[in-house]
Amino acid sequence: MTRKQRHAFYGNCPVEAALDIIGGKWKAILIFHILDGTKRFGEFGRLLLGLTQRMLTTQLRELEADGVILRTVCPQVPPKVEYSITPFGRTLEPLLRELAVWSDVHVKPRLKQPEAP
Repeated sequence: MTRKQRHAFYGNCPVEAALDIIGGKWKAILIFHILDGTKRFGEFGRLLLGLTQRMLTTQLRELEADGVILRTVCPQVPPKVEYSITPFGRTLEPLLRELAVWSDVHVKPRLKQPEAP
């Protein structure tokens, strides 16, 4: 079953359909970074500690398949691959920017609180 076919089953839960596209540990973070400009594969390794090359490849392929990002291969040696946001992916910007604000307001203060004994 393709990802688009799976989306057809989510008619009763739009949040589930959205999370199928941006859910997972890395997808929203990857999109957030690409919103600031075109990125190369190696840049993600420097930005996101703990993200393996295999997982990065998988997540980028899924985002590309869903039309969120565009993969461009520049014809040179060695090959240069760049990832940019699509117009569809750009529609996620307000959501992700607001999520960042929510995190600053609600999550960051909780991280600063001392743990109870």
